[in-house]
Amino acid sequence: MLVTIDKRGSISLPASIRKDFGIKPGTHLELSVEAGGAIHLYPVEFYRTIKLNNSGLLKLKEARDSETGKLPDWFEEERSNAGIDSE
Repeated sequence: MLVTIDKRGSISLPASIRKDFGIKPGTHLELSVEAGGAIHLYPVEFYRTIKLNNSGLLKLKEARDSETGKLPDWFEEERSNAGIDSE
């Protein structure tokens, strides 16, 4: 499939490719260049970072230390949906 680089250095992915791989506006792609010049694009997901204030950090520490504390439901849901960088 032939694509053309525009004056800004951008390329357009054909609609059939975007549809087949579920690539939509806002999708992030990791680009890597292999030996010999082959270019690979991999869709990646970003997950929201949870930031706690000092009070929240203290509650988290207490829960971890006691192993009996219950974290808020929203936190448990976020944690259950969390992935690792290699996923």
